[in-house]
Amino acid sequence: MASHSLSAFLQKNLEELKSQGLYNTIQPIESPNGPMITIEGREYVNLSSNNYLGLANDERLKEAAVRATHDFGTGSGAVRSINGTLALHVELEEKLAQFKGTEAVLTYQSGFNCNIAVISAVMGDGDAILSDELNHASIIDGCRLTKAKIIRFKHSDMEDLRTKAKEARESGQYGKIMVITDGVFSMDGDIANLPEIVKIAEDYDLITYVDDAHGSGVLGDGAGTVKHFGLSERVDIQIGTLSKAVGVVGGYVTGSRDLVDWLKVRSRPFLFSTALPPGSVAAAMTAIDILQNSKELQTKLWENTRYLQDGLKKLGYSIGPTETPITPCMIGDEVTTQQFSTRLYEEGIYAKAIVFPTVPKGTGRVRNMPTAMHTREMLDRTLSAYESIGRELGPIG
Repeated sequence: MASHSLSAFLQKNLEELKSQGLYNTIQPIESPNGPMITIEGREYVNLSSNNYLGLANDERLKEAAVRATHDFGTGSGAVRSINGTLALHVELEEKLAQFKGTEAVLTYQSGFNCNIAVISAVMGDGDAILSDELNHASIIDGCRLTKAKIIRFKHSDMEDLRTKAKEARESGQYGKIMVITDGVFSMDGDIANLPEIVKIAEDYDLITYVDDAHGSGVLGDGAGTVKHFGLSERVDIQIGTLSKAVGVVGGYVTGSRDLVDWLKVRSRPFLFSTALPPGSVAAAMTAIDILQNSKELQTKLWENTRYLQDGLKKLGYSIGPTETPITPCMIGDEVTTQQFSTRLYEEGIYAKAIVFPTVPKGTGRVRNMPTAMHTREMLDRTLSAYESIGRELGPIG
């Protein structure tokens, strides 16, 4: 029988979340996660997926996954450091290193695992980490595991970063000092000022660390934010994802050969969690081949992004500082934001409310994720719903 104290705690706090508009309802999807999805037998325009290029549903990836599953099995059978490293893993890592323009790559089970693994394996007691205040939760958790001093700098504020980097270095208190940032910030869609971050890092001997989950496949000819700025040889550590634009599952770290060799013996998710399954590895390799050999999907993604964003701005919505396909419609109040998302759902548009604690209180938004697979008709249907609901609930006049 459940503990009375646990039940009372859960019931009280769940009711509080619901009354504040902070409770998230999850609807199971009955179809592939494409531009249209089916929920309880009804079709919706899907604007909540990170499947930027539609590769999660691509026949080439599915065929690669089936072949590898037939040849190697459904699972890898062990952690990488025992006998879970298949030839497929090594082939994928070599392909990713070539794609990213770095010496070496190591894959993990997720992008979240990458940040938990890498930050804690590189930084420790007596070190310091300069972290953008809007960094992803996985970065924050990775930093907390290190016992290093965590120094937050104002979001994309290069003057604040320079001041804090100078103070940290000149204090003489710390051994290694790292500056860590998302490449693309997932809630607002803005891009980190990597050229200036790298310059500051070089001035104060900082380790540079970029989590490029939302830049991978989208920027820099698909190779991400670091390549977008031409900084592949000046950033120490990059994190990428094999989900989102790549369309599969998993994550990877890329950098020097010495970095990867160190992680193989010191990063806990690598040492203690079973390796990616063969089907996923083969599908990811196929996706990287597609990204390297064709820009057609990326071109369509950006066409759809510009069309949706221009349409929303013409209606009077604020979409914040986004520079990428991530398209937040800023609503503000949490309860109104949830109501807005619910009304979209009723009109056949699946776009989720993003509220506290994912974003600060009072900055609720409905986040829209256009993909290469959306048609103009789907986007027009979306804009029509935004126009009518915006006038109904007040975000536009």
